Amino acid sequence: MSDKAIEIFVYGAEQICASCVNLPSSKDTCEWIDAAVSRKYPNQHFSITYVDIYNPPAEKSDIKEFAERVLEEDMFYPVVVIEGEVVGEGNPKLKTIYAELEKYGYQPA
Repeated sequence: MSDKAIEIFVYGAEQICASCVNLPSSKDTCEWIDAAVSRKYPNQHFSITYVDIYNPPAEKSDIKEFAERVLEEDMFYPVVVIEGEVVGEGNPKLKTIYAELEKYGYQPA
């Protein structure tokens, strides 16, 4: 595994996506992914960042541009992005997230 911490971004909003009414909020999903990845890959570094699609950080243009894309393309949120690759939308699956992390050399416990 490389020493570089993989970046996971969860793009979403406080209001639950209309198509995702019975699912957890975007923030809850972010916390759930954080906990699950930490358990599956202990002592393997990663960062996870929640981005509000209606109020993205202005100083980070790539993050702001993707947040705008989520809105423009009517993507189902939360949208999970790992190293620039969309790996989940609406109801992200841990199996897909794990598979993407393992491409970067992460080893399950």
